[in-house]
Amino acid sequence: MTFEIGDKAPDFSLAANGGKQISLSDYAGKNIVLYFYPKDATPGCTTEAKDFSALVEDFKAANTVVVGVSKDSPAKHDKFIDKNDLKLDLLSDEDGQMIEAYGVWIEKNMYGRKYMGIERATFLIDGAGIIQNIWHKVRVKGHAASVLEAVKAL
Repeated sequence: MTFEIGDKAPDFSLAANGGKQISLSDYAGKNIVLYFYPKDATPGCTTEAKDFSALVEDFKAANTVVVGVSKDSPAKHDKFIDKNDLKLDLLSDEDGQMIEAYGVWIEKNMYGRKYMGIERATFLIDGAGIIQNIWHKVRVKGHAASVLEAVKAL
């Protein structure tokens, strides 16, 4: 399924770091930046998480929470957060249902080998649960700052 700006965001409720359970409804009235990434502790994913984490106070000032999503386990998320001193929550979608629901489980191609994986993508969802912006095939450098600018423009 592909989404467009103005669509209602699919609901979710997933295990997260720190033994938490997080749902879209937990953020009613707040904007949420939902970013999907392939794997904890890989270079691009670490940079992206650190970039978002560095701006978390700016996002908070704009009534926005930042949440990452991958297939890694909550325990792996805990290690990743501790090692990199991250200031955001990471959801664990081990069965891939949320990743599928948001349309970011895609065919990838590396060195001529095709495989299925998580597209690096970001969704900006407003306090009413409506998608306000979507970034597909994200390039990590400068992405968190671009998302913050979009949040401030809401």
